Amino acid sequence: MKTVKRRYPTPALEKGLDILELFAHEPSGLTKSDVARRLNRTVSEIFRMLLCLEERGYISRSEDDRFRLSLKIFRMALEYPPTKRLVSEALPIMQDLVHELNQSVHLGVLEGGHVVIIAQADSPVSPGFYVKAGSIVDLMHAATGHVILAHLPSEQCSRAVDLWQQQTGNRVPKDLDEHLEKIRQQGYEERDSYQIRGVINITYPVLDESGNAVAALTVPYLARLEDPTTPKTVRTALREASLKLTEAIGGLHHSATLLEKKPAKKTRVSQTQPS
Repeated sequence: MKTVKRRYPTPALEKGLDILELFAHEPSGLTKSDVARRLNRTVSEIFRMLLCLEERGYISRSEDDRFRLSLKIFRMALEYPPTKRLVSEALPIMQDLVHELNQSVHLGVLEGGHVVIIAQADSPVSPGFYVKAGSIVDLMHAATGHVILAHLPSEQCSRAVDLWQQQTGNRVPKDLDEHLEKIRQQGYEERDSYQIRGVINITYPVLDESGNAVAALTVPYLARLEDPTTPKTVRTALREASLKLTEAIGGLHHSATLLEKKPAKKTRVSQTQPS
């Protein structure tokens, strides 16, 4: 992975951010010694940072003296006006959708080289499958991420993919261009889940005023005995829901984007491994 040389070093800030990023991948928490060892720092310099972050509410400490990331950052992200409006408009639409389909639905956005689930609505019946709000998903293992990429200008798409490479150190899938072009052509994605056998992810984009994706709605479809809901039923209802949400946030709402599936320019993405 390439190391970026910073022109204006800020050691204290970078140390604090390193700690927050570390905790983001450790749901069971870490002791101060764990943190120091993972970041190759002394316990004394880490402990002062942990106390500061705890006092500010970014992390919390349990009875066994393990620190965990709090929900403060997630709440801050939801309070960011564009996200707050998107979630506020999405939730009623999502609730209507789950009661119509008896399937769960989640709303995801692109954040760096990952997908973040910012809202989720449970299926009203059991059994069901859902992805909880706040989850972070690998961009290349998410139908949500592929649908967003497919509905972005080529420059933005390439930047997101390059960032994913830098963050993961992985190669870009060889069929990515072809895959995204197929999504553009049909206007949605329908494929088996990357992680759960028996689940089919069906995803439609949510568009802004320029017709670019700002988010995507996904139904992780789970077939049930004696339930009339089919993938076709889901596609019809989810397409309508995505159009409603697009319209609600002032996005481009026209058939050429989501219904006629006009061909788009092929996105060119680098397939070189980062050094």
